[in-house]
This record gives sequence, C-alpha cells and structure tokens, in this order.
Amino acid sequence: MLNFTPWDSMLQAYVNDQGQVDYGRWQQEGTQPLNDWLNSLRPVARAELTPEEHLALLINLYNALTIQQVLARYPMASIRPQILGLPNWLAFLRFFSRPVYTLGGESLSLNKIEHQQLRRRFQEPRIHFALVCAAVGCPILRNEAYLPDIVEAQLDTDAQRFMNNPEKVRYEAEMGALYCSPILKWYEKDFLQVAPSIPAYVGQYLPTVPKTAEVRYLPYDWSLNQRISS
Repeated sequence: MLNFTPWDSMLQAYVNDQGQVDYGRWQQEGTQPLNDWLNSLRPVARAELTPEEHLALLINLYNALTIQQVLARYPMASIRPQILGLPNWLAFLRFFSRPVYTLGGESLSLNKIEHQQLRRRFQEPRIHFALVCAAVGCPILRNEAYLPDIVEAQLDTDAQRFMNNPEKVRYEAEMGALYCSPILKWYEKDFLQVAPSIPAYVGQYLPTVPKTAEVRYLPYDWSLNQRISS
C-alpha cells in the first residue's frame, strides 16, 4: 500500500510556501527518514496501481529523488555547473541521466521517470508544472505530497499557479508579446497535444492572452531553490 505521509511531513517541515527548500537544516537534522521512505516504496508493484496512484507515485518519486541528490551534494549554488567545460557539463547531465533508484526491480534515472514513465504513459502536460528539478526556474515545489484522490486537482492548481506567476509567464499587451518559461518551449510537443498553439494553451489559464500573441522565452534560472536557515 502506498504511504505518502512521511514524504508529506518532510515537505511541510523543510519547504516553505514559495517552494524554497531548507537543504541546510534538512541535511543537518538527517536524511535517513527520506532514505527510509524511498526504500519502503521499492517493492511496489505498479501493475496493481490505479492511474491516479501511479501518477502520484511517480511525481512524488521524481521530486524526492531530486532532493535526495541535492542533499548528497549540498552545499551547492546550482544543479548546473557555472563553468560549462566538458567535465562540468557531463556532471550536469549525469544528475538527470544516471540511475538513482530501483522500483519494482526496474532501474530508474530522473530522466527515465520523467520521459519514459510520466510523459509517455500519461501524456499529461500539467506534470511539467509539478516536477521540480531543484532550480529556481522550475515550478514551485509543493510543501505537500501528491495524493491519488486529489492529484488531478493538485495538477490543475499547479498549472494555475505557474501561469499566474509573472516570473514564469506574462503577457505584455502593448507589445503583443507572451513571455514564457522555457519549459513551454522544451516540452512544446506535449502542450500542443491538447492545444493548437502555446498562446492557446496559456489562454486556458490567462483568458486575456490572444491566440495571435508572439511567444518569447524568458531566461531560465538554474540557481538552487534553497532557503537559508535563519
């Protein structure tokens, strides 16, 4: 049986309403509860899960494994090296591509969870407003777990919050320009599965955006989504 209560408690303890993570205090107080919870899920038989259970499980796993990887390396200013020499770039790629977990006997990386499990299986673009890679440019990390019985409502709230955050999406009417997070560019194919264009997709959440708006993409902030303990 899935139990997300330990993960929910950790998020409430270490993540604030702005999605900032107190990695320093979390690391100091100990990562064993996180490790224990992740280990408890390893035997889960996903074939027996409902779609909502599977969706909540994979989103929670992605976010928890990302935090586990950061805690193992903290302190760090960014998950992306500041000097993009080849060794640094490879280290950045390995953060997402190397296997970090085994679920039901299947070896998983962060990329495999996102691209081969979530995107391929669910074809649900709102996941891109829920998966948090520990960068400020990511969506805001919820300080609560995703739960099967409310995951649809949680994803809708995530999308609403993302679209109404001017640091992620904003429309400048005088210029006719729609400024968007690169997330909508990187995963454009996913959004175009449910809308004819990026402005049309955004317009579902921001009705003032015309479908003829010119899309421009904002820079992405790779700095760590950390909260400094007082």
